[in-house]
Amino acid sequence: MLTITSTAFAPNGHIPKEHTCEGDDRSPPLAFSSVPPGTQSLALIVDDPDAPDPRAPKRTWVHWVVYNLPPTTTGLSAGSGLPAGARAGKNDWGRDAYGGPCPPIGRHRYFHKLYALDMILPDLGTPTKAELERAMEGHVLEHAELVGTYEKGA
Repeated sequence: MLTITSTAFAPNGHIPKEHTCEGDDRSPPLAFSSVPPGTQSLALIVDDPDAPDPRAPKRTWVHWVVYNLPPTTTGLSAGSGLPAGARAGKNDWGRDAYGGPCPPIGRHRYFHKLYALDMILPDLGTPTKAELERAMEGHVLEHAELVGTYEKGA
């Protein structure tokens, strides 16, 4: 079964400040394992369904969109660039890069979602999360999630 883990935080654990807007805003180290046979590419979406306030969420804020990671990719180092062939999409800050947790109020959950796809996606430019999800439709072999939490000043 496809797996995504991090040495920076445990499942449902606190994301360290260095990976947030209060720190260096560097992506956390991520490890991928048990990629299923037939996988042609991997995609990664990191989002926060608790925006702006976990007690009254109104939207999902997208932090990172990545597609066409080679299926042999075993992870991404903290703050690293993307491997050859991988492409970045647009997050909700309008950037084609990682944007770390920066919740305005309360403790938010950050879902790191990894998808094994049965194809290499065409060049989508810098797609939004919704555009990437549409392109992946019908091509997901497996997916895995890692959830971390963060609250400013905590």
